[in-house]
Amino acid sequence: MRFAPTAVAGAFVIDVEERVDDRGMFARTFCAETFTAHGLASVYPQCNVSQNHKRGTLRGMHYQADPKPEAKLVRAVRGRVFDVALDLRPASKTYLKWAAVELDGERRNAFYIPAGCAHGFLTLEDDCELFYQMSEVYVAELAMGVRYDDPEFGIAWPFAPVIVSERDAALEHYSRGTHT
Repeated sequence: MRFAPTAVAGAFVIDVEERVDDRGMFARTFCAETFTAHGLASVYPQCNVSQNHKRGTLRGMHYQADPKPEAKLVRAVRGRVFDVALDLRPASKTYLKWAAVELDGERRNAFYIPAGCAHGFLTLEDDCELFYQMSEVYVAELAMGVRYDDPEFGIAWPFAPVIVSERDAALEHYSRGTHT
């Protein structure tokens, strides 16, 4: 695996190193020892799948608040998405900065999003499926979110979303210190 840092402190794009032969391809997508060596979460007690039928579907920007903030390891297993990490950690040197990566099921790359960062994505084609590994279990009363189009962040989405859930459309704009 190759770990490439992003504009958000602690967020990494992770590319697999494929081994190809007559049988096909093999690649390691996760190793607890390697993740620990990079200072990343290496225990994932919960995994989720997100299926998205249409191009232009937006999900986000979501995070889980203290005392159980969650790191996420996100991978597209089918299709392509514009995946975003947004730093909401006031003590971080990249506070309110964002980083994006195109996750591609054929490329098998992943995005590691540290705890304290919001996450969201926009599907770039029909029929996208994502697989999430979560460093904490879901706690409904700690589930938070901020507006994907908040000018405070200036996220440069590749195009305007076509489908946004009522919940995500109703999220408030960010006010420093109110979402921790």
